[in-house]
Amino acid sequence: MPILALDQGTTSSRAVVFSDDLTPLASSQHEFPQHFPQSGWVEHDPEDLWSSTAATARAAIEKAGAPQVAAIGITNQRETTVVWDRRTGRAIHNAIVWQDRRTADTCARLKETGHEPAVTEATGLLLDPYFSATKVAWILDHVDGAREAAAQGHLAFGTVDSFLIWRLTNGRAHVTDATNASRTMLYDIRRGAWSDELCALFNVPRAMLPEVRDSAAEFGMTRADLFGREIPILGVGGDQQAATVGQACFRPGMIKATYGTGCFALLNTGETAVQSRNRLLTTIAYQLDGTPTYALEGSIFVAGAVVQWLRDGLRLIRAAPEVAGLAAKADRAQGIIMVPAFTGLGAPWWEPEARGAIFGLTRATGPAELALAALESVAFQTRDLTDAMRRDWPSLGESVLRVDGGMTASDAAMQALADILGAPVDRPTDPETTVRGAAWLAAYRAGLTDGPDAALTNWQREARFEPQLDPATREARHARWTRAVRAVISMHGET
Repeated sequence: MPILALDQGTTSSRAVVFSDDLTPLASSQHEFPQHFPQSGWVEHDPEDLWSSTAATARAAIEKAGAPQVAAIGITNQRETTVVWDRRTGRAIHNAIVWQDRRTADTCARLKETGHEPAVTEATGLLLDPYFSATKVAWILDHVDGAREAAAQGHLAFGTVDSFLIWRLTNGRAHVTDATNASRTMLYDIRRGAWSDELCALFNVPRAMLPEVRDSAAEFGMTRADLFGREIPILGVGGDQQAATVGQACFRPGMIKATYGTGCFALLNTGETAVQSRNRLLTTIAYQLDGTPTYALEGSIFVAGAVVQWLRDGLRLIRAAPEVAGLAAKADRAQGIIMVPAFTGLGAPWWEPEARGAIFGLTRATGPAELALAALESVAFQTRDLTDAMRRDWPSLGESVLRVDGGMTASDAAMQALADILGAPVDRPTDPETTVRGAAWLAAYRAGLTDGPDAALTNWQREARFEPQLDPATREARHARWTRAVRAVISMHGET
C-alpha cells in the first residue's frame, strides 16, 4: 500500500505519494508567502502552512489515482515556532521562522550571565535565536493575555510538525518526535525528556509542550473528512534528520550534506552524544525503537545562494546551470577566493556579523574566475565542517560524503567539492532524500519495509566524484581560504 509523505518547508509545502517499495508515484507542491515585519524578523501565517499542506496532500493522492494510503510521514522546517489555543486550534501569533533573529539580545544576555555551558550540556545546542525556546517566550510576552492563557493550560506550543498533526487529527494529538524536540533548546537529549530547568530558564510553561515519541511511531489518526477515511501518521522527522534517514546514513561515521540555499551536514555518531569542542551542534539524528541515534551537525549559511547571487546580483549568468560552463573557462592559476558571508559565517566559525569579500582580484579576473570561486567557496565551507567533525570525532577518517539538494545536480560543483575535501562524494539516484526519509519512517512503522540494514543495502548511487586535485595544491588552496576567512572576521573586530 502507498505511503503519503508531507514535506513542509520554509518557502513551500509538498506532498509525495510513494509505492510500498518507496518509488515516487505522484507529487504536488505549493509555495506560500513569507512575512518580514521588521529587519531580521521572518514569519509565516500558520494557516498558510496548514492550507498548503492539506491542498498538496489531496492533490498528490488524486494524481496517484486515489489509492488507499497506508500511512503518512511528515518532515518539516525545524525550529519554526507555533503557539496556538487548544480551544480553537488557531495560532495566537504568526509562526516565528527558524531564520528569525528578534531574540538575539535575549540570547546575548543569557550568554553574558554564564548560561550557555549548561544549555549546551543538556541540549547539544548553542545559545542562539535560531532555536525555538526564546521564540516561544517572545510570543508569550508580546501577545496580550498569552501568559495568563498559558498558565491556565489553554495554549500549546509546537514546531511545525506538531501544529500539522494537531490539525490533521482535529486536536486529538499534541505530539512531536525526538528530532524536532532536540531543536527546541528545551529538550535534554541525553535524558530523553523535556527539561524543567530549561523551561524555567526560558520562562516556557512545561504544560505547553507536546509529548515526544520515536521518529517512527503512532502519532495519531487523521480526520476522516480530509482524505475520505482515517489514515495513521506513523513517521516524523525534522528536515535535515529526514534527509539523513533518506540517505540511509544508519552507521556511525556516515555523513550526509544537503545543499539548498545553505547547507546542513550531519555525521552519525551512533549512541554516543559527542560534545563538540569546535562549535558544532550535537543533535538527535533519529530515534527508532526507543533508542536515539546522535549526530554532529554543522550549518553553512550560503551554499546555493552564492549561485543565485551570481545570477540575480551580478547578472553573470541567466540560469543557475550556466555556472558550471562558465567556471570551466576559469584561469585556475589566479586562485581567486570568495568568502560568501552575505549573512555571516556559520559553523564552525559562528560569526553572524561577518560580511563577504573576494580576494586576489586582478585586471585579468573575469566572470569565469568568479564563477569558479563561488563553487569552490561551498567546497571550502564544507571542508571546514568535516575538519571540525574529525577533530570532535577522530575515528571519522576519510569518509565518503553523501550529498543531496538542488546544488548537487551540478557535476562541476560536486567535483570541486571532492577536490577540496580530498574524499569521494556520492550522489544518490533519488535526490529527494528529505521526503523519502519521511516516507521510510512511516513505512518502517507500518511494517511495509525492513529496518536500517535493508535501507543501507537498497540505497543506490547515481554518481561518485573522486578527488582529482593533488594534495599539496589542495592544502595550499585551503590555507589560502582560511586566511581569507580570518581576514573577513578581523574586519569586524574579531581576531
